Amino acid sequence: MGEFEAIGDAVTGGLLARAVEPDAGDASSRGHTHEQSCLNCGTPLIGPFCSTCGQKAHVHRSVRAFFQDFLQNLFNFEGKIWRTLPMLAWHPGEMTRRYIAGERARFISPIALYLFTVFAMFAVLNLTGTFGGHGKNFRDGLRTDIAESQAKLTKLQADRAAAAAAGKDVAEIDRKIANRKEDIADNEKVLTGHAFSGTADDETPSWIRPFVENALNNPDVTSMKVQDAASKYSWLLIPFSVPFMWLLFPFRRRYNTYDHTVFVTYSLSFMMLLVVAGGLLVAAGMPGMASLLFFVPPVHMYRHLKQTYQLGRFSAVMRTMALLTFAFIAAGLFLAAAVAIGAIA
Repeated sequence: MGEFEAIGDAVTGGLLARAVEPDAGDASSRGHTHEQSCLNCGTPLIGPFCSTCGQKAHVHRSVRAFFQDFLQNLFNFEGKIWRTLPMLAWHPGEMTRRYIAGERARFISPIALYLFTVFAMFAVLNLTGTFGGHGKNFRDGLRTDIAESQAKLTKLQADRAAAAAAGKDVAEIDRKIANRKEDIADNEKVLTGHAFSGTADDETPSWIRPFVENALNNPDVTSMKVQDAASKYSWLLIPFSVPFMWLLFPFRRRYNTYDHTVFVTYSLSFMMLLVVAGGLLVAAGMPGMASLLFFVPPVHMYRHLKQTYQLGRFSAVMRTMALLTFAFIAAGLFLAAAVAIGAIA
């Protein structure tokens, strides 16, 4: 029995070695595998690809093969993205319907495109200084506002003195002076972090005051935490948005949750691409051009709804108006969630 066990161990060891180094000792085919079964799932091979999992029958083990796979996957994604983005921009509903109907290989999947656009959006906004670069000047901005208000207050006081000397009514000027002093006092409280240090009768709930004071005292850190939470939990925008699509089509049973989710994910991806474009335009010194992008979402939503759900013009217009309202609500919920997570973290 010991001899049989030794033979069995030797055979098993040889098979394992062959699996790990399939061409070991074979100089003529080093760097390649020539298997009868799929190396991924073990299915017998009957062609260049596994009929079960789709993996290539022959897996090359070389640096050249590594970069070939990299380039192949890169250009495959690139080919899909150049087919997906034009359709997303000009015929979003047609692409959404084709994807829902089963035409998957031609386009990037909604979730893959969404993750790509989220990454691109935060990368561009960080590189262009939209995040962090201007947030660090929060206190400087407050100091500038206080200085400007002080200058205006000095002018108002001079105007009052002149009006009083001329025997004119100074009640209106006194009101402006009081408002200006109040504005200066409020900004100074925010600057020193005492804006929410009121008494027990303060309207601000006691449990939220520490978070507010921390945000006021450390605006840069808080901004960074909120940004980090927004990027990590960006997927929450999808479940926040999908229920509103049910409200848009309460009696159309042929559209299910999956259809609405595909629509929402593609739509959100396009909106994030608009943010990317806006950030690049601002960085290029063209804020006026960037502001024109605010008119794009309603038009895109209208076309997307009309084409996806095959609506008439009036029905598409009414639903677009409702969808714009729902979009603001979903964005507000997401922002509140990101701020809450950032404040607690």
